[in-house]
Amino acid sequence: MSRAAAILLAMAAAAAPAAARAEQMVTALSGSRVEITSTYTGAEIVAFGVIERDLKTVSRAGAYDVVVTVRGPARNFIVRQKERVGFAWLNREQRRFIGVPSYLSVLSSRPLPDITSPQLQRRLRVGVDTHLSVIPDELLPERERAYRVALRRIEGEAGRFVEDPAGVAFLTPTLFRASIYLPATARTGLYEVETQLFADGTPLARAVNTFEVAKTGFEQRIAEAAHQARWAYGFAVAAISLLFGWLASIVFRRD
Repeated sequence: MSRAAAILLAMAAAAAPAAARAEQMVTALSGSRVEITSTYTGAEIVAFGVIERDLKTVSRAGAYDVVVTVRGPARNFIVRQKERVGFAWLNREQRRFIGVPSYLSVLSSRPLPDITSPQLQRRLRVGVDTHLSVIPDELLPERERAYRVALRRIEGEAGRFVEDPAGVAFLTPTLFRASIYLPATARTGLYEVETQLFADGTPLARAVNTFEVAKTGFEQRIAEAAHQARWAYGFAVAAISLLFGWLASIVFRRD
């Protein structure tokens, strides 16, 4: 039996004895830890979900919709505006974004405007924009909007801000999956995976899972040394730099 099949069977078993309600949703991840080693170039984690319906639940006019939001550890961003002064480009004004997820992926079964209203999107924090500001783009001053667009573009090109309207696939009417791709530049720490279930524009259920991105082996030991013995780490780095510089001068010197 494959790992994915085992996960799905476990999810179905967990959902079976639950108390009767309208819709229930059980979710799971293909892994709980991503290890960063010297050969790390990124990773993929798959989120699975099963929707359980009570026999008394009224029939829905349309199919279910699912939105999976993945949030990495929060950090502060500074977006600077460059202007050309003479022959040089200088940083002029800047805008600081506080407590924004360092990684943000919003995967959905359909485009977000087709799933629910803009008001509910902001209230439920559905979509990349809702994590940058609760104010819609059209209500922001032009300069503020330009900084937010620049942040989305920079992080999007790095693969750290993702919004995929076809990122959730239904395998059956009540079974779905979503692939979460982490770039090589993903920060270490705890990641939250929030899955929200919708029908006819109305939120029905919510589930949260987590996974960790951590360094292991030699990379972890170096990171620990840099934090726990900063002076010794600094001297070691300086000594190694001087040593390699001296060796390079001997190898490439001209007699």
